[in-house]
Order: sequence, then structure tokens, then C-alpha cells
Amino acid sequence: MQRRAFLQAGLASVTLAAIPASLRASEANIALLESNLIYLSPYQSDGSLSGCQAEVWYAMLGADVFVVTASESWRAQAPLKGLTRTKLWVGDLGIWKSADYESLPTVVAEARIETDEKVLELALQQFGYKYSREWGKWGPRFSRGLADGSRTMLRYRLSA
Repeated sequence: MQRRAFLQAGLASVTLAAIPASLRASEANIALLESNLIYLSPYQSDGSLSGCQAEVWYAMLGADVFVVTASESWRAQAPLKGLTRTKLWVGDLGIWKSADYESLPTVVAEARIETDEKVLELALQQFGYKYSREWGKWGPRFSRGLADGSRTMLRYRLSA
């Protein structure tokens, strides 16, 4: 049985390598379940990526990705300006200014500002589970900020 499993694993890796990166969206979806960070950047109206990227914490509810950010940040302002199409790189490369994003799985998503109180609460619970060590400090900050308007929750719906 061990030899069969070894051969199947080898065949699977050769098969995966033969699939073009553009068809490997599931690789990014799998990475979203395992990673602690994503990097994201909205597309500008001309179709190019914004020069502003950021590494951020995120939580998932179903297939949607949630991010909490300062309300005045470009991440929160982009959807208000109609710049909803966003590229997400999944993984942790350290400081974003020196990161090589090309090595990470990617997915494109549509951003919107989330305001439903029940969804906000569920997403914050997911953040608490995912970042339990840091949540004692950041949980109250996120909650207070969402309540007073200084923070915004963004919801990214993954594109097919």
C-alpha cells in the first residue's frame, strides 16, 4: 500500500504542475484555509493594480473573506469609489514592501463594505478563533472601531 500511495502522490504532483496557474484557483482557496495573512490590492479604473498593497489579517465566513481596516484607509475608500475588483495574494511573506507576491497563490475578489450587524458579529468571532493569541488586544479595538466608525469591515467575494 505504501508504494501505491507514493506513486499516486508523484502522479498528482506532476499533474498539478502541468495545470496552468490561471486554472489553479483552488490552490488559492486551499491556501485561504491555512494562511494567517493575505496581501491585497484593488484594481484601478484603468485595470492596473493599485500601487498600494497591504498584508492583513482576515477571517472567512463560507467562501467570503473579511478584513477589518481603518475607515480612512485606501482599502476602505476603494469600494466607495467603485473600485471593487481586488487581487488577493494568499500567504505570509513578511513586510509587504519587500515581498515577492508572484510566489503566492492568487485569487480575484469583489469588495464591498459589510454593515449587517449579525455578519459583523460572526466575522469578529472568526477573527477571535483564528487569532486567539492576539485577540485579547485586537478584538476590543476592532469592535470599538466598528461601533464608532473609525474601522470598516470589508467583505471580499471570490470571483469564479
